[in-house]
Amino acid sequence: MKEQEIRKAVRQRYADAAKQIGGCGCGVSSPCCGGVGLPKDISKAIGYSEEDVVAVPEGANLGLGCGNPVALASLKKGEVVLDLGSGAGFDCFLASKKVGKKGKVIGVDMTPEMIDKARENANNGRYANVEFRLGEIENLPAADNSVDAIISNCVINLSLDKGRVFREAYRVLKPGGRLMVSDLVLLKGLPKGIKESIVSYVSCIAGALMRDAYLDAMKKAGLRGVRVVEQSAYPLELLVNDSTAREAIKELQLTDKKLQDIARSVVSMKVEAMKPKRQAK
Repeated sequence: MKEQEIRKAVRQRYADAAKQIGGCGCGVSSPCCGGVGLPKDISKAIGYSEEDVVAVPEGANLGLGCGNPVALASLKKGEVVLDLGSGAGFDCFLASKKVGKKGKVIGVDMTPEMIDKARENANNGRYANVEFRLGEIENLPAADNSVDAIISNCVINLSLDKGRVFREAYRVLKPGGRLMVSDLVLLKGLPKGIKESIVSYVSCIAGALMRDAYLDAMKKAGLRGVRVVEQSAYPLELLVNDSTAREAIKELQLTDKKLQDIARSVVSMKVEAMKPKRQAK
């Protein structure tokens, strides 16, 4: 797969998601990383509370993600939080309540349509402490040592250079700052056809790393205390009910047996890490 083609495909899927057109990056009405049904039902199924889903502006929750990183991030009043792949702003708006008026939440997304939607949602909800920036998570539009906590929800698996994402996370975190992400990883390798399929990549499967490789990439970036907080199976029904995944299934002519094998290969993982308070010289 060519890098330019993948980036174009991912960006288009997120643009469609922002416009509420079928298809997804890692979600929308039938997400690849969430559940099946309305966005609020999907979000509740992956760890968000009823209070969470009704607390944000209408249109902020597109049913994205594979977990609830905000609930695990232990955010504090006055902190600066950065959301990698912020979409329409769902996690950012939840984080804004945790950090309070003296805190700040920065959402970064590479899709102009998503940024526009998120800014509209922020304006509608009068979130004065939330800001959205257009940019790639491999090249974060944030200063060195400027962020207390980084969150991300089923987005890093879409990056073509995950090591660089973690190095950027390390760069912008303050000493002692922490990272909390929910993402998809593999327990065993995928068939060649799937790995080489752009549609499978966009549906969050082909781009997923092996579990240990993902954790090693975090450690190599300089992050410490890398710990898997939770790991859960990836239900087969999520594959077959996602519009993008269905496109991949048709394209690759996958049998039920192959689909079951793929489902056993993919897990949703919540992992945390931190930037050392004292950095090596």
